[in-house]
Amino acid sequence: MDNPACTLILRAMDFDSDVVIVGGGLNGPTLALALAQAGMAVTVVDALPLDQRADAGFDGRGYALALGSVRMLQALGLWDGLKDSAQPMLEIKITDGRAGEGPSPLWLHFDHAEIEEGPMGHMIEDRYLRRALLDAMAAEDRITQISEDTVVAQDVQSGGVSVTLASGRGLRSRVLIGCDGRKSGTAERAGIKRQGWDYGQTALVCAIGHELPHNGIAHQYFMPAGPLAILPLPGNASSIVWTESNERAATIQALDDEAYLEVLRPRFGDFLGEIHLAGARFTYPLNLTLAERFVDQRLALVGDAAHGVHPIAGQGLNLGFRDIAALAEVLVGARRRGEDIGAIDVLERYQRWRRWDTAALAAATDGINKLFSNDNPLLRGLRDLGLGAVNAMPGLRRSFIREAAGLTGDLPQLMQGRSL
Repeated sequence: MDNPACTLILRAMDFDSDVVIVGGGLNGPTLALALAQAGMAVTVVDALPLDQRADAGFDGRGYALALGSVRMLQALGLWDGLKDSAQPMLEIKITDGRAGEGPSPLWLHFDHAEIEEGPMGHMIEDRYLRRALLDAMAAEDRITQISEDTVVAQDVQSGGVSVTLASGRGLRSRVLIGCDGRKSGTAERAGIKRQGWDYGQTALVCAIGHELPHNGIAHQYFMPAGPLAILPLPGNASSIVWTESNERAATIQALDDEAYLEVLRPRFGDFLGEIHLAGARFTYPLNLTLAERFVDQRLALVGDAAHGVHPIAGQGLNLGFRDIAALAEVLVGARRRGEDIGAIDVLERYQRWRRWDTAALAAATDGINKLFSNDNPLLRGLRDLGLGAVNAMPGLRRSFIREAAGLTGDLPQLMQGRSL
């Protein structure tokens, strides 16, 4: 027993799992499945009750999944159960607009037929994606779910990391992953600071039903107060992400449903006929927030815990999924080579892979929001000309389509549709 190798073996036996993931939203369960399917034991700690996560009611929330994200869900064995509930996005139309005036005559048009791979992405309702993830986790023997509990302390130790839950329970693993949002307690406890700023904007989110079919076309109108996205859902329904100043958004959200619609109608237009609310209404304050680093000793941050960007390009969840694909590939590869998956040099491979892509998208969305969220006549004219110019150049337009579809850059295996 004095043999050092025996000591390492005993230490390994003390682990509750290879990885503890904090956060049971969408990123946490997706990462858990990617790791478990590659042979790792994973524990997911979620503050919400399981039955609340599993609620199948329609509340209007939806996500724009880029083609790369769809490929990852295919590789994880989830997409076959989701595709019949998803709406392909066949076209995207982007233009300036003002309430009651209709879109600008100069616009940018993306058509999925311009790329060989198929639809640029799909819209999927939150209830279907969340339910699929929960069911897949329940069927995976390597995943342990802990609900209605939170992490209150974490401590890096030799060879591992321990966490203490509010219930008093302790867990020990080789690495701790924070998937706990923009106000990540995992990052805060590790002393990881954040940089960024508030936009003074709030997103109003809802779903609407409409008389006429949307034909799989997504619309992005750049209004003076902020962008208005109309995203197609299955049937004659669309998801709305509508940006206003904080003060204006609070006033609108306080209105009853009919008054709310009266404010929305002149912005939305009548191209889909009469509209009505379907599901609940939500608001989300908008800000830019980037963690100063994505990793620490035996710790990594994923999704909003690492970065929160403006929803102007609908890339929030897709960014998180890219994090997941990269981190899973790094950890699984290190494990197969016999490396310590929690070692800082291993985790820094993930940070190098994701840091630049994240910073570039954050800068792009921040710049676009500042350029378009105003009614300056000079800027309005210049940006309209810019949209029209890009639309007139097929090669450049096609590169933007591939970027929006998540098909560019150094793609992890899962984003290519390949299992780990």
